[in-house]
This record gives sequence, C-alpha cells and structure tokens, in this order.
Amino acid sequence: MSNPFARASYLLAAHTPRQLPPDGGAEVAFAGRSNAGKSSALNALCQQNALARVSKTPGRTQQLVYFGLPPHEGKYLVDLPGYGYAKVPLALREHWQAFIDQWFQDRFALRGLVVVMDIRHPLKEYDLQMLGYAMRRGLPAHALLTKADKLSRGAAGNVVQTVRRQLAASWGDSVGVQAFSAEARTGVEELRRVVAGWLEL
Repeated sequence: MSNPFARASYLLAAHTPRQLPPDGGAEVAFAGRSNAGKSSALNALCQQNALARVSKTPGRTQQLVYFGLPPHEGKYLVDLPGYGYAKVPLALREHWQAFIDQWFQDRFALRGLVVVMDIRHPLKEYDLQMLGYAMRRGLPAHALLTKADKLSRGAAGNVVQTVRRQLAASWGDSVGVQAFSAEARTGVEELRRVVAGWLEL
C-alpha cells in the first residue's frame, strides 16, 4: 500500500499551549520513555531517516513536536517529550506535567495515542500513566513494543501476549498491542494501518 506518511514534515515545536496549532484538525500522539525508540518508530512509519531526531542523549525532545502530513490539511503526528529521565530539572518536569495534563484533557483534535515501550521493559509506571490519559478521554491507544529484534520471535510473541493480558485486565480491548522493530522493519505496516485509521487517511 502507498504510505500516507511519506511526505510528513516538521511543522513546529510547542513549549507552551499558545504555541500549539489551532485545535481543529486531527492528531495522533507518540509518547514513550526516553530511549524507548520513539524517534526511530516515527522515522520508520514515515519512511524517512531523519524526520524525528534520534539522540543518544535521553530526554532530548523537550517540546511537543508537530509534523504535518501533506496533502492532508490539519492532520498531524505529535512527538511528545521523552519521559522518565531523571536528569531533567525538576522545574522543567513540573512544567511538562502540567502542560501534558492540560493538553490531554483539552485537546479536541487528539484522535489516538501510541505509547512506545522497549519490548524488554514494558508497562513501566510512566507507560501506564500515559495509557491512563487516553483511557480517561475515551481515546484509542496502541502499545508499540519496540526493539523486537533484540528478542527471538517466540520470546517477542510471549511478551506481546503478556502485555495484552495485563492491559485487558484494566481496560478491556481499548489498547492495541504489537511487536515492532525499526531496525528490522517488523510491524511497520501494522502501525501505519492503525495510525492512518485514526486519522482517516
């Protein structure tokens, strides 16, 4: 299938609510612990090597970064700040907590949330907190278990089943779960189908 994300391009980075684009389009957010592979997943989704910056330094993303999807006016991918990194100053962490809280509660354009987790360390406290934001809003969410190439196929499948069971116990079938590897291009088409469906592309 053709890739509706292939022409994605950087639009803006918002550090405060007033820097956000008008709240009338459709957006899908990507969240994840620092170094879970969020930037690599976005790059693989869009078939671009450097759309989202991949950093060896955890916590590099310090804004809500918006990518536009031409020719689809008002449709965006949103890269949320990497979370769970202790060296971010407390004042900045508190600023982000308040900003993200408000954004999740009030952002009408939000259509779904992809929570990126290293398949070897899934469902940490921050991951569950992010999924909780989506569930409280009644939004669909998708657990993207990255770096699946680091495990055997059988082991990766077992983690997917375990995560699926744990999430179903709390939220039924509201959260999709899949294995993913940007390196091996595993699960890229599945992720595209999910996100394109939410954005009605």
